Amino acid sequence: MADVGFNQLCNWLRYRHLVLIDTLARTQNMHATAHEMNISQPAVSKMLREIEHQLDFEVFARLPRSMSLTDLGSHVARFAQIALNDTGQFVGQINHLRQGGHGLLKVGTIYAATALAVPAAIVRVKQQWPLLTLQVLEGTSANMLAMLEHKELDVVVARFTLDRHRELFEFQALAPEPLCLVTGSQHPLAGASEVPLADLGSWPWVIYPTGTPMRVRVEQAFVEAGMQTPENTVETVSLQTTMQLLQTTPAVAMLAESMAEPEIRAGRLTRLALPFPLVLADYGVITRRNEVPQWSAKAFIDALLSGPDALRGAPQTP
Repeated sequence: MADVGFNQLCNWLRYRHLVLIDTLARTQNMHATAHEMNISQPAVSKMLREIEHQLDFEVFARLPRSMSLTDLGSHVARFAQIALNDTGQFVGQINHLRQGGHGLLKVGTIYAATALAVPAAIVRVKQQWPLLTLQVLEGTSANMLAMLEHKELDVVVARFTLDRHRELFEFQALAPEPLCLVTGSQHPLAGASEVPLADLGSWPWVIYPTGTPMRVRVEQAFVEAGMQTPENTVETVSLQTTMQLLQTTPAVAMLAESMAEPEIRAGRLTRLALPFPLVLADYGVITRRNEVPQWSAKAFIDALLSGPDALRGAPQTP
């Protein structure tokens, strides 16, 4: 099997090839791909044969009822998705600039950073470039980093969740994330001077999904106390759902202090007194390694790093 040559690839590869690979990877069906691309099914088959001939390996395995990616094909499909996302962003930026705007910046963030750091940075950037459009998406660190890797986002405010993230991304610490245990203000534990962790296992919990840093910290706290993680749980990353459940059920939750503090001040939540601190690793600004951020991303990052939540000093490793 001969190596794939860079110049050779540049000479024959077309965007329609990438669209076909991406579409077929999603649909796993020739007929559906042909319908979505508005071409005939024989044209799809011919184009796929051309791609596999040029690459000198099968991208898709032909199964009786579907088409599945081969191991090498998974790398091809990932490249196609990233290239198409990058192109879509380029088209959006160009059109926006032609219409007199300052471009488009897509930001992903975990919920804790939305309390202060991200809104403050948005205000500073918009004061200087009012026609810059910012799209802000909230979610878990894992989801935000997956979107950053596939170029669906320009910059992320989160924390690493996998070791491989350290190879893919640059990280600049912003702030630690103190946590607190809370209940609704009507919970029987509300107002107790001290609540042993052992007493919490019998109550229902609203908890982050498995694999998230918040979930890991909850499980660690129970392990340190020699207990199992509570079994009566609702898993969600939705702050609105968490708040509603805490106020209407006798549930317990671990939240970032920045998220819980406004609800505590308003009297809707009560902080439980515990004899040990609860802190997550620093969250920070994350960008793709070996890629210079566009000017708007650089401006947003500068605003974050000089904002109220920023840690002073050199970039750190989480």
